[in-house]
Amino acid sequence: MIRRATPADVQPITDMIYELADYQKALDECTVKPAQIGEALFGDAASAFAHVAVSESGDVVGMALWFRNFSTWEGVYGIYLEDLYVKPSERGSGHGKALLAALAKECTDNNYSRLSWSVLNWNTSSIGFYESLGAEAKTEWTTYRLTGDHLGSLAAQAR
Repeated sequence: MIRRATPADVQPITDMIYELADYQKALDECTVKPAQIGEALFGDAASAFAHVAVSESGDVVGMALWFRNFSTWEGVYGIYLEDLYVKPSERGSGHGKALLAALAKECTDNNYSRLSWSVLNWNTSSIGFYESLGAEAKTEWTTYRLTGDHLGSLAAQAR
C-alpha cells in the first residue's frame, strides 16, 4: 500500500534516509534529525512531502520524499524526487514502482508537467529500473551545488 506520510512516519523516514546515505557511501554526510524531517513535512512552513510504502504487516518499508519545483518555460509546477528508498528486504516486490506511480499520479492530478530526480552514475541497478519505466537521462545537464564555506562566502557578497 502507498499512502501520504503522516507525522507517525517521521522516524521510519529518517531511518531510511540514513540507510540510503549508507548505501550511497555518504553516511558521514548525513546529519538530519527526526525533528527536522517532521518540520519539513508537517511544520507551519512545510515545503516537502512524502509518500510511504507500507507492508501487509503495517511496517513502513519504503519512502519517496519530494518537493515541488517550477518550470519557467511551461509556467507550471513539477515534482522533484529528492529520495526514493525501499528497504533491501522489500526490493523487487513493486514498492519502488508503486511509489513512483503515486508521484506520477500526483503530477497528473495537479497538472504538473514533470517528475524528475537525480541518480548516482554508479547506481546501475537504479538506472536500469528508471529506464524500464521510460525515464530518460538528461545528459546535457550537469548539476552544480554550493555548500559550506563557498556558500557562506558568496552569501557575504549579497547587498
